[in-house]
Amino acid sequence: MRSLLRDILAQAGLEVVGEAQSGVEALDKFRALKPDLVTMDILMPGMGGIDAVREIVKLAPDARVLVCSAVGQQALVLEAIQAGAKDFVVKPFQPSRVLEAVQRALA
Repeated sequence: MRSLLRDILAQAGLEVVGEAQSGVEALDKFRALKPDLVTMDILMPGMGGIDAVREIVKLAPDARVLVCSAVGQQALVLEAIQAGAKDFVVKPFQPSRVLEAVQRALA
């Protein structure tokens, strides 16, 4: 899924500066890279995506986080938005929806 998301963003001319396999790794990369936008899966090993969103927002209250979820995770998406995520996209990804959410988050 990371590969598909990276391809959608790259084809739109956006630079992907890093990838992470877990919430802890995402937090470390956020600290090091300070990206304009973070895409975050909800379910990840170790620290999950919602906890990672909370930690990122603690570090940078103006952080732009876009949460990726599977169909049927509406309650988790709501929790992620309450934690500070700006928007969400549902898997499987539709490129137009991904880019629309990215544009809103970066606006």
